[in-house]
Amino acid sequence: MNIEETVLAAVSPHPAVERIGLVGSRAEGRATRWSDWDFGVRARDFDALSAALPELLAPLEPHVQQWDRLSDHQCWMLILPGPVKVDLIFKDEPHVKEGPWKVGPDMLSGIDDHFWDWALWLRSKEAGGRDEVVAAELQKLFGHILEPLGVEQPPGSVAEAVEAYRDARDQAERRFGAVSRAAERAVAPSLPCPD
Repeated sequence: MNIEETVLAAVSPHPAVERIGLVGSRAEGRATRWSDWDFGVRARDFDALSAALPELLAPLEPHVQQWDRLSDHQCWMLILPGPVKVDLIFKDEPHVKEGPWKVGPDMLSGIDDHFWDWALWLRSKEAGGRDEVVAAELQKLFGHILEPLGVEQPPGSVAEAVEAYRDARDQAERRFGAVSRAAERAVAPSLPCPD
């Protein structure tokens, strides 16, 4: 699949799209194998386009589709088969950063999707040698996902984060019910940790 052509073909025909194009490391020729695919999007009608995104992108068979909770602007995030991380970034649409997840029965699936999206993004930063970014993001990941799940210590690596997350998620599932493993099955084999 040509990611750029496929995403543009899925989104650009919608009448609420004013402009969409590849941005970031992929557009600038500095991407690694694991780099995400960032698309800058300008919408004529953000509400109409945001409501349509899940259906527009469904033919790409995403494992995950969700809004970024921690961005200063609206960003629709996907994990496609591969795994491939795709972000549709709406720079003109401000977003107030959300706090740590509150663990509960209707939140566990969202937490799981967010964790695996974040882990895949961290994989790209590791591949690019961005150790300081990885360290800072692991602290943030701890505060937003791991600590609310009951993990007591911040992880020192992505592998430690995955191990701690799996243990904490398993405990949460005993209280709230199981979540799909689709995102984990897609992402975990690409991470520098045991499956």
